[in-house]
Amino acid sequence: MTYKQKCSHHGWALLELLVVSVSLADELVCRHRGDLENPQLSKDGDIILGGIFSLHSSWKERQETYTHKPLPLECTSWNFRDFQTAQAMLFAIEEINNSTNLLPGISLGYKIYDTCGSMAKSVKVALALANDNEVAPVHSDTPCTRPAQVQAIMGDTASSTTMVIATVIGPFQIPQISHYATCACLSDKTKYPSFLRTIPSDYYRSRGLAQLVRHFGWTWVGALRSDNDYGNKGMAIFTEAAQQLGICLEYSVSFFRTDPRSKIQKIIEMMKHSTSKVIIAFLTFPEMDMLMNNLSPHNFTGYQWVGSEGWIIDSQTAEKDRNHILDGAIGLSIPRAHVSGLREFILNLKPLNLMENTMLAEFWEALFNCKFKQSNSTTENQTECTGNEDLSGLQKSFIDMSLMAIFNNVYKGVYAVAHAFHNFLVCNKTCDHNVKLDQFMILQHIRKIHFKTKEGDEVYFNENGDPPAKYDIIHWQPIGNGVVDFVTVGLYDASLPADKQLSLQNKSLIWAQKSKQVPVSVCSEKCPPGTRKVLQKGKPVCCYDCIRCAEGEISNTTDSITCLRCQPEFWSNDRRDACVKKHEVYLSFEEIMGALLTAASLFGTCMTAVVAFIFFRHRKTPIVRANNSELSFLLLFSLTLCFLCSLTFIGRPSEWSCMLRHTAFGITFVLCISCVLGKTMVVLMAFRASLPGSNVMKWFGPTQQRLSVLAFTLIQVVICILWLTISPPFPFKNFKEIKDKIILECALGSTVGFWAVLGYIGLLATLCFILAFLARKLPDNFNDAKFITFSMLIFCAVWITFIPAYVSSPGKFSVAVEIFAILASSFGLLICIFIPKCYIILLRPEKNTKKNMMGKGAAKTT
Repeated sequence: MTYKQKCSHHGWALLELLVVSVSLADELVCRHRGDLENPQLSKDGDIILGGIFSLHSSWKERQETYTHKPLPLECTSWNFRDFQTAQAMLFAIEEINNSTNLLPGISLGYKIYDTCGSMAKSVKVALALANDNEVAPVHSDTPCTRPAQVQAIMGDTASSTTMVIATVIGPFQIPQISHYATCACLSDKTKYPSFLRTIPSDYYRSRGLAQLVRHFGWTWVGALRSDNDYGNKGMAIFTEAAQQLGICLEYSVSFFRTDPRSKIQKIIEMMKHSTSKVIIAFLTFPEMDMLMNNLSPHNFTGYQWVGSEGWIIDSQTAEKDRNHILDGAIGLSIPRAHVSGLREFILNLKPLNLMENTMLAEFWEALFNCKFKQSNSTTENQTECTGNEDLSGLQKSFIDMSLMAIFNNVYKGVYAVAHAFHNFLVCNKTCDHNVKLDQFMILQHIRKIHFKTKEGDEVYFNENGDPPAKYDIIHWQPIGNGVVDFVTVGLYDASLPADKQLSLQNKSLIWAQKSKQVPVSVCSEKCPPGTRKVLQKGKPVCCYDCIRCAEGEISNTTDSITCLRCQPEFWSNDRRDACVKKHEVYLSFEEIMGALLTAASLFGTCMTAVVAFIFFRHRKTPIVRANNSELSFLLLFSLTLCFLCSLTFIGRPSEWSCMLRHTAFGITFVLCISCVLGKTMVVLMAFRASLPGSNVMKWFGPTQQRLSVLAFTLIQVVICILWLTISPPFPFKNFKEIKDKIILECALGSTVGFWAVLGYIGLLATLCFILAFLARKLPDNFNDAKFITFSMLIFCAVWITFIPAYVSSPGKFSVAVEIFAILASSFGLLICIFIPKCYIILLRPEKNTKKNMMGKGAAKTT
């Protein structure tokens, strides 16, 4: 397209727009779209308050064909509760108009609309209150942006419709005060800047219910909720708080009063097959009414119901519970209140000018089930309405004042607006009528009000437009004839510290099926001390198995998630609920094994002493003098020390006993083996010396024998000194060998030192054994070498078997093995070397002669 073509095209477009503008100049400047919304109840005044209530609870469903304009919504099913609420608003307005202290000279009017609980109608009503219904005339210069019909709006009851209304009127800064919309989302001032309420937010109510449930130990619950903002958002807050308190939901389902019956039946079947015995009901009255109607044919008793303020103090719900399904129900409700004169005002309602207000006429007819003369639809079963019917004798929920706390919220809301205008208009004895009404300034004044009603209730709003969060704890107690008493059994105050928010009075509570025992609703029983919780796979955290703590671990609280390991010196008891000090194990003198080894040690010592005594008495006999009696006495002395050193291994290990036992054992045994080695060398040298031309004995005389024993022993002493200096043995608590006991033993310190001591003993024993073996066949009548060989064979066998036995024996048994090796080798040396000689000395003295020792006696005998 060329430049000229483009310019031509744009020019025609501008010309067309100008023609359209000129043609529209003759039309209305402002005109309404759709049907006008007229208030159901209205009254003129200097200041107009809007009221939005669900005077009907439902509406007729239509199938729209989209071929013609939809007809206005046709509301059905009178909602007597909200009609009472509207009457409370009228009562407060009338009381203020009759007051000389509040807004003197200023009259309050009202425009009350019915939403039927419909979102769509709520939007239309909100727009009607935010605009004037009057149609601007032709050629009028009246701007489209005109002041709102009302200066403040009261309502609505339900959270969902309230949110819609708050969204619509929020940009206009029109104050809206709800008496019953509890959704926590409405506290968000960025979304709902002009919204306030006289009922606490669900945030506190839901958390309070969670604390109430936890107080009674109900950790496994089911949940029902209305499928709207009140139920869904309230349940979301409850679920979050419940998780923090260790409460699990077995199920959480929603439904709405318009849902098909089949859905409700599925929910009931699910409830019947559940294992939880507590049901949390976040339901408004219509949903609760529907649920009770569907539960009535079922034997659905024995469940504990926990309710929200939506139904917990509703007498009509109690009346419909003919099967006592809800007996023992408990829940939170806004604190009870009394508004003097309100009951009389409601009961004095008269249908004046009924034909001028069709809605009031229909209400009166629904209330008394009658028809006025003017109505052409009177049936045979209906009486004629006179307009003088007495409300006080009516058996309908309309005259039920159990919801006075809700009416009080409306009452406080109207008074909050009145006080704000009183301050805004600078009222004293009179008010300044010249002050221009400004919605934003009025809203700011409402937020700042702080006053007390005539009943003493304190009214103010926080920064979120919410009142203080206080709730009564209500308990359903049947008192006979199907009548239920709503008993206040406690208080929940969210302004207090967390541990003091919930307080219950010491009142006897009657639960489901008239039980006085608190119902139990848990997925798993509490795990007793000594066990820990193990979650069941695929189930919530409240479902678990109780596993006994392992050895050495305890849990001393119920429902412990872990077992604590005892300190090294402690061990778990049989119940696994406490750590007890471990029994210390060591080889003591009191126990049987210790006593036997002690007896064996003392017996060996005594036996050695007896042999020494015998040798001393017969020290001049040939058999004693045969091969250096001095070495024999030194050997007996060392054997005595060997027997006695075994006693150092018995008893509680200490620092000195640990150092003494191994060093004493090592030195005394080296001394013993050195003596035996000396005797062996004497025998061997004596034989060599008897050979012609041998002069060997002069090199191995008594002096050399003593020096050899001293030299061999000093080497062991040096090894022991190095061991004790570098890394000595020390007392040690062994926690690993036996789990439930402490083994008191002597740690070796330096293992090199220990095995050096044993190795040196083994080296000397091996050398002694070799020499004795070589001299075993020397031709003398009493060859000492044979007995030394046999004793060394026993000694070596004992200590060779000692090594694996010592290493594999646990605890005190390793000590017993070492003592046994000491005693066995000591007894072997004593018996093999000295007992044959004692036998000759005591029983065969005729052989104890020099001739016999030289072998001559043997020749004569043969």
